[in-house]
Amino acid sequence: MMPNNRPILERPLYLVALWCLFLFVGAGILAALERQALVAELERESTALHSLASQRADQHDAHLTALSAVAVASEGRRHDLFLDVARTITRFYPRIDEVQLVPLDPAIETIGTTPLDTATADLVRAAAKASDGRIALLAHPQRPDHYIMIKRSPNTAEARYGLMLGIDAARLIGDGGPFWSRREVAVSLFLPDGHSLLSSPALPGAIRFSKALGSASQPLRLETGREIGLTGMFPPLRTGLTLLAISLAYLAALAALRQRARTRAAVQQATLSALESRLTHASRVNALGEMASGMAHELTQPLTAILAQAQAGRRLLAQGQYEALAPALDDNVAQARRASAILERFRNWSHPHAAPPAAFDLRAALANVKALLEPEAASRGVQLDFLVPETPVVVVADPVEIEQVAFNLVRNALEALDGQPHDRGRVAVTLADQGSNAVFEVSDDGPGIAPDIRPRLFTPFTTTRVGGTGLGLALSQRLVERAGGEIALLETHHGATFRVVLPRGPKIEEALQ
Repeated sequence: MMPNNRPILERPLYLVALWCLFLFVGAGILAALERQALVAELERESTALHSLASQRADQHDAHLTALSAVAVASEGRRHDLFLDVARTITRFYPRIDEVQLVPLDPAIETIGTTPLDTATADLVRAAAKASDGRIALLAHPQRPDHYIMIKRSPNTAEARYGLMLGIDAARLIGDGGPFWSRREVAVSLFLPDGHSLLSSPALPGAIRFSKALGSASQPLRLETGREIGLTGMFPPLRTGLTLLAISLAYLAALAALRQRARTRAAVQQATLSALESRLTHASRVNALGEMASGMAHELTQPLTAILAQAQAGRRLLAQGQYEALAPALDDNVAQARRASAILERFRNWSHPHAAPPAAFDLRAALANVKALLEPEAASRGVQLDFLVPETPVVVVADPVEIEQVAFNLVRNALEALDGQPHDRGRVAVTLADQGSNAVFEVSDDGPGIAPDIRPRLFTPFTTTRVGGTGLGLALSQRLVERAGGEIALLETHHGATFRVVLPRGPKIEEALQ
């Protein structure tokens, strides 16, 4: 199979794949940014909820202190004042839905906003008696989503009461904002011993926030979570707008690159056209010189014979024979001389005049030939390979003439492959620096050159192609020899290989300066 040499901008599948890659990368970046934003939102809302719950918890300590002061001041005589304060607290702070004043003496009646069962009263007495002055924090024995705060009153070893607040955990962290009502958000609250007061359904793979409340008496652990699904990372509207923006940017960049490629191709084509015109002109002038030389060589003898016969006729006429033909013979002689002079002038005019030799990199000449003939090789289905060194190979010669030699050889190789199968359609041009000489070879996988043609291969007007002039190789030989080199056909098992050897010259360094 032939290699795909089409430019990238002319490969639809490649462009579509590249577009899909950009969309994929853009979607990935969008997902990462959205996830980061969702995590930041959870942390922000969780921090706000934590601060709110901590402030509310701190208020409970103040309520207990106030209630304890009222209970101590009344000394068991004015329980109505205690109940008024307790009902006021429960009315303005709905999360505190129970206030109890439990005497440590079981024989004395318990005072509270709601009836208190015996088991809970005993629990309060036991906690108050065991208190070291700090508030006891326990799970409510009757309500799973409540917890109780127990403080002895007065807060001394002579305490007479156990003061209890019953707190609704849901209301403690409730009213935190609409964020916490979303389905993908979970909130949980735990006592310090790990007892769950409030727990949302588990969210698989959710990101989590966990922190104890900032209350010394109620270090409840607040945990929040948020499940991030595809809809969260790829919001439809934002995702659509992002992919649309990426597509438009890709199309704009593609259009700009294509316009730049067209501009570059136009400049390159203009350069190649100028180079091709230069080579074509040089080839025509040199071919014309060869043709003029051949014509002059072939016509000199007939013209000389005509001149001799005309002079002989004139002598006969001078002897008195057919004197009436003398003017015609004179004209014949004059015309013959004139034709010979015209041909001589034509030969001198068409003789190629070599430009002064100059130092140039032979790789650049071969690169020009490659640029000129690559389109023709592609149209013929021929693989054209140029193998050149990485360092300059400098010779001193006429650059145009050497380009013309390489052009003729590569062009002949391409034409020799007409009708050959594609798996053998290859032309290779190799360049080597051999110290004092620069050598480049042109090889093809064609049918080769017939043995009967080889001896006169470089003779003018020798050709194996229909319509060929037979001047290409003869002209190439003349130009190579003019540069002080040599050209030869190598013996190969198949195809044809031409080798051109050009001397680099003893003063190459001076020529490069």
